[in-house]
Amino acid sequence: MSFFVIMGPVSNINPPETPSAEPTPTPATRSRARGGCLPWVVILALLMTGFLIWKFPSFKAQAELGSAYAARVGCSCRYVQGRSLDSCQSDFEPGMELVSLAEDPATRTVTGSVPLLASRSARYAGASGCLLTPED
Repeated sequence: MSFFVIMGPVSNINPPETPSAEPTPTPATRSRARGGCLPWVVILALLMTGFLIWKFPSFKAQAELGSAYAARVGCSCRYVQGRSLDSCQSDFEPGMELVSLAEDPATRTVTGSVPLLASRSARYAGASGCLLTPED
C-alpha cells in the first residue's frame, strides 16, 4: 500500500496580484474607524467630575474640621506654650499637610486654612486658653 501524494511542479515565483476594490486599512485608519481613545477620555473625565461633585460636601467638611483643629492647636502651642509657629506645625496629626497656619500678633489670633476650601481662627483668651472664633 502506498501513501504517497503526487504534487504538481513547485516554483518560487509569486502569483500575480489581483487588484482589490478596497485599500488595505492601516493601523491609523483602523483606530479612527473605531473612534480612538477620545471617547474613553471624555467618559473618564465625566465620571471623575461626577465623583468630585458627589464628594465635595465631604471634602469641605473635612477641610473645615482640619482648619479649626489646626487653629486651636496652633494657638495653644503659640500663646500658651510660647513656642514658635513653625515648631507648632510638628504637632499636627498625620494627613494634615495641606493645612497652613498664620498668626496675627496684634490680636493674638492664629488662623488655620486649607487652600480654596476652609479657614478658621482661634484667639488667645487669657486664662480660658484659646477659643475658636465664630464663623462669619
